[in-house]
Amino acid sequence: MKELVEKLYRESDLSDSELKALIETEDSGAAELLRLRADEVRQRYYGKKVWLRGLIEISSYCRNNCLYCGIRRGNKNAQRYRLTPEEILRCCETGYELGFRTFVLQGGEDVYFTDEVLCPVIAEIKKRFPDCAVTLSLGERSEESYRLLKSAGADRYLLRQETVSPELYSRLHPPEMLLENRKNCLFTLKKLGYQTGTGFMVGAPFQTTENIIADLRFMQQLQPEMIGIGPFVPHHDTAFANEKGGTAELTLRLLGILRLMFPSVLLPATTALGTIAPDGRERGLKTGCNVVMPNLSPVSVRKKYELYDNKICTGEEAAECRRCLENRIVSAGYEVEVSRGDCRLES
Repeated sequence: MKELVEKLYRESDLSDSELKALIETEDSGAAELLRLRADEVRQRYYGKKVWLRGLIEISSYCRNNCLYCGIRRGNKNAQRYRLTPEEILRCCETGYELGFRTFVLQGGEDVYFTDEVLCPVIAEIKKRFPDCAVTLSLGERSEESYRLLKSAGADRYLLRQETVSPELYSRLHPPEMLLENRKNCLFTLKKLGYQTGTGFMVGAPFQTTENIIADLRFMQQLQPEMIGIGPFVPHHDTAFANEKGGTAELTLRLLGILRLMFPSVLLPATTALGTIAPDGRERGLKTGCNVVMPNLSPVSVRKKYELYDNKICTGEEAAECRRCLENRIVSAGYEVEVSRGDCRLES
């Protein structure tokens, strides 16, 4: 296994059979070598810097009915809210004072947030905070919508492919959602010049190692600037409430593999990883991650944006959350960086 880690470190790629062996290995020595090599590569590109992205969860309404998601349309128990443009801007003001230079507007696919609503908000954020990046994570939209949002000032867009297996995609999503549309959206975002992020859940129901390898190959084709993966965490009001969920160990192994396959990518240590393991985000930082996304949403709505059970950091004020994360980042041996933190294509 250690030889496979070294080959991946040298060549940034392995054959499918080699990837399968490395993904499935329980060799602790290989896992530690993978962590060390991933950390070495991330420091070659980014040093010890960790970028904070201020996450603003703008709406828990969603038109989709994804079977794994707590805010899916069919969940009658979900608590719904949407932030006003003024509330979104106040979140940005708070974040800017705390040193954030990227704001991530994330939400369900809420039909209220049309281009006519979003574009003025994005433009105002860029006007008030011209040294900041605006990232959107608002699902599948038309090419014209993506173009308008970019013209308004959006810099980045996050849209996980979740899986490129048609069979698995159909088992996780309702019939009206099409895998080809998801993939087309990602290539459209790249074409329009967005810094594009994608990713998948680790340990999703019915997921196989072969599914994961297919996702890695798809990302090699897409060449995203950001990759977000996190463990699948069940939600009690979904069809998968009794599933085990993803593990920290497999998630960390895949984070190390991703850092070696995509040396310059921006790689978050996700909230989901911190949810299933108390030190999950720190371990992620030590395995190649260089981004964390503290929550800037009003505390009054955070528990309503419940994609999965037991989500952490739902009760902390923004300033408290930022201090807590900075302490964790420093204790892990890294340093907080307050710039926009764009993807570096060269070491």
